Amino acid sequence: MSKPVVAIPADIREIEGNVWQATPNQYVRAAVNGADVMVFLVPAQETGNDIDGILDRVDGLLLSGSRTNLHPSLYGEAASEADGPFDPARDATSLPLIRRALERGIPLLAICRGLQELNVVLGGTLASEIQEQPGIWDHRKPDTPDLDVAYGIRQKIVVKEGSCLASVLGAGEISVNSLHRQAIAKTAPGLAVEAVAEDGTIEAVSVIGAKAFAVGVQWHPEYWVGSDQPSNRLFAAFGRAARDYAATKRDAARRAAAE
Repeated sequence: MSKPVVAIPADIREIEGNVWQATPNQYVRAAVNGADVMVFLVPAQETGNDIDGILDRVDGLLLSGSRTNLHPSLYGEAASEADGPFDPARDATSLPLIRRALERGIPLLAICRGLQELNVVLGGTLASEIQEQPGIWDHRKPDTPDLDVAYGIRQKIVVKEGSCLASVLGAGEISVNSLHRQAIAKTAPGLAVEAVAEDGTIEAVSVIGAKAFAVGVQWHPEYWVGSDQPSNRLFAAFGRAARDYAATKRDAARRAAAE
């Protein structure tokens, strides 16, 4: 039996004058090894993607982090150069994929920028340069070429009792590698806060009343999925949800063929 297929929307990158469709390999590796799925990269396009056609072919949606930010106009605010860099093709691809995946009950795991996309799709807003706010820590990635250091697990968060995330990771304090300068400002009405940092920053959410697994985290479980237990458990839960969705889809196809 084939493994389930998970879609990852790509980012636009310019490298040596050429425009690339790209996603960090750590997300692909985590999906393949941690969730035990196959991966389908969705090209980032401002127009032209057939959203339902894409989702017809997959069993899950993984929203990756990125060095780009959502354009503030998408949550009703004016943009400044400091809010960038932006990737309008990623915005135009990820947001409708999220919306339709939730409507169709396709499992979803949103990481970093992905969590912010999920919040904006459901009507929330974002705060920029949170490290400049009183009482908020500097959550930004350390300036070092050593990625193991940059993605080091060093921040404590608290997973809420009775939350969706608690059923996967357990409730209480865990350590994560949260690396960001934007965060949720206003939480979307359709989201439940699942975990917070000690400074009050929202670090995880779930979709209220979701038809399938639909969780967003602000940290980076993809980097240490092979060695960190919470990271591994999160991707394993996403993989199980994708397999359940794929099995349900196969059963529906068999029933339709038999009629």
